[in-house]
Amino acid sequence: MAERNLDFDSVIERRNTRSLKYDFAAERGMSEDILPLWVADMDFKTSSYIEDALAERVREGIFGYSEVKTPYFEIVRDWMVRRHGWQPREEWLVKTPGVVTALAMAVKAYTEPGDAVLIQLPVYYPFTEVIEDNRRRVVSNTLYRGEDNRYHMDFEDFEQKIIQNGVKLFLLCNPHNPVGRVWTKEELTRLGDICVKHDVIVVSDEIHEDFVFEGKHQVFAGLKKEYEAHCIICTSPSKTFNLATMVLSNIFIPDRDLRKRFRKQLDAAGISQLGVMGLIACETAYSKGEEWYLAMLAYVRGNIAFVKEYVAENLPGVTMTAHEGTYLLWLDFSGTGLSDAEIADRIVHKAKLWLDGGAMFGESGRGFQRINVACPRSILEEAMERLKEAFQGTCG
Repeated sequence: MAERNLDFDSVIERRNTRSLKYDFAAERGMSEDILPLWVADMDFKTSSYIEDALAERVREGIFGYSEVKTPYFEIVRDWMVRRHGWQPREEWLVKTPGVVTALAMAVKAYTEPGDAVLIQLPVYYPFTEVIEDNRRRVVSNTLYRGEDNRYHMDFEDFEQKIIQNGVKLFLLCNPHNPVGRVWTKEELTRLGDICVKHDVIVVSDEIHEDFVFEGKHQVFAGLKKEYEAHCIICTSPSKTFNLATMVLSNIFIPDRDLRKRFRKQLDAAGISQLGVMGLIACETAYSKGEEWYLAMLAYVRGNIAFVKEYVAENLPGVTMTAHEGTYLLWLDFSGTGLSDAEIADRIVHKAKLWLDGGAMFGESGRGFQRINVACPRSILEEAMERLKEAFQGTCG
């Protein structure tokens, strides 16, 4: 049986499918006819092997409590070894209903109300939410954009923020959403050494690990043996195979004490067995989905190149940040001379596009917009044409 879902040009009608991306515009203050390129899911069918495995399980007709045994771990481990050169152990694995759940559990497990938690703004906004909503303090080692059009870490500020605020927990995003960096081995090692020196636990969100277009993804725990006692690695097939609604993530916690404290918070939240469909989807994705994944990755790479060229040639005053990882591009509209509100107004009301405004990722994101390019090229071409028309006449 061959993979069937390799036509990424086909436009699939997602309206009236309970899609958060397409069916909830009005509830979120948008017009019904808006073109959505915001939330991080793809407009592609997942691997046909996953479709078939789920359909076969549905035909069993019984959906009682389910769990997995060693073969599940071996499939996940083999993907990590094959794709990222990292070999976790079975006892390290803790499954959660999503990476954001894991971030929240880590905040509760390793800090107390009032404690400072370090992040690097601009960053995926739930990082801030799980800290503030659990009555902890956000401290930011804010990333800066260099002359090379890439974002960088200020390591001196990073260490000073730890010392000044008594930080014991750091939430790392790698590859970074939304700025598109794939942190290098040298950058992560310098960061990791600082965290070990000050006994800071690193929760590394690596959910976008399979979307690397420049450089190489480095699993934080695999950089140095000593990091294993100071970190949690958060992974999931949800981004790679478009399985967000399956609500499953694979979290690796090498240190026994950290794992015990994390599990205690899961128990306190009433989280135990996950859905059988997510477990089956994960197994099938990592064991049979590689052909689909590689074809999809090549298609998204082409979309990224298309947007880069289009922005440079047709959108004066707009620049695309150098992109290394994820399928989420970070566009800088500050050169248009418009305010954040004016930029948003043109995008929403003139272009009729639904993107993610940069301010939601932190104050340092003002003037930027995040756009999801994991869609058929025709949709992306339409979106770019709309932006061109909406921003005609701005300075640049």
